[in-house]
Amino acid sequence: MLLTVDIGNTNIKVGAWDGDALIFVSSMRTDLRGTPDEYAAKLLDVFRLRDSNSGQFDGAMIASVVPPLSNILLMSVKQVLQTDRVYLVSPGMVRALGVKTDRPEQLGADLVCAAAAVIEKMPLPCLFIGLGTATVIFVIDENAQILGGALSPGIGISLEALAKKTAQLPHISLDNPGELIGGNTIGCMKSGIVYGTAAMLDGMIGRFREEIGGTLSLPAFGGFARAITPHCRERITIDESLVLEGLKILYGRAMEKGEIPS
Repeated sequence: MLLTVDIGNTNIKVGAWDGDALIFVSSMRTDLRGTPDEYAAKLLDVFRLRDSNSGQFDGAMIASVVPPLSNILLMSVKQVLQTDRVYLVSPGMVRALGVKTDRPEQLGADLVCAAAAVIEKMPLPCLFIGLGTATVIFVIDENAQILGGALSPGIGISLEALAKKTAQLPHISLDNPGELIGGNTIGCMKSGIVYGTAAMLDGMIGRFREEIGGTLSLPAFGGFARAITPHCRERITIDESLVLEGLKILYGRAMEKGEIPS
């Protein structure tokens, strides 16, 4: 079995693969103060919760957009699995994917993994959409080249800014966004965030379609995907395991070559 770990700014997602079957997915809150031992203990708790054990895993692949935690989780996973076959997504993997942005090394590890999964399983060209701490839209052309895209503040950041920078706007959840025309403060906030973000995605997809041409695959992932995409007019599909699947694909390719690119 393979353990895949996606270290995000808000949450750390853990997935266990038996071949091509995703056996379980669990998550823990990202804590910059966590030590290797503390994260090791959390991983062991996840295994117990999922009726699994560390001896079942042959190796692990980690993607991180939180540099201070990259080596901490690397040490934790090695400690728990008792193997050195634990790897971080590397610059070599980015180069191997065919990234055509101006600075390929700046592409987030989660986007690298999502792109690997998209290229493997979806018709191209494609826009893949990340709705997490940041909102990202990235383009993969018909030749499986990652061209670049657009990035904006995520929904959680926007909600936090509204609550912190104003005297009367509260913290809210996004369940049941209600009517487009909000009848009270919370209703107005939900409408602006949910329908406003959906409209932004629709508009950006239309602009990208004019730029690229052809029929586009539109997969979405991230913690806010289920809250937003049902309100889009574009036909966006949710694939919550896209990054974890990309980690599995990258690990498999590296093992086939007998090396992990640096």
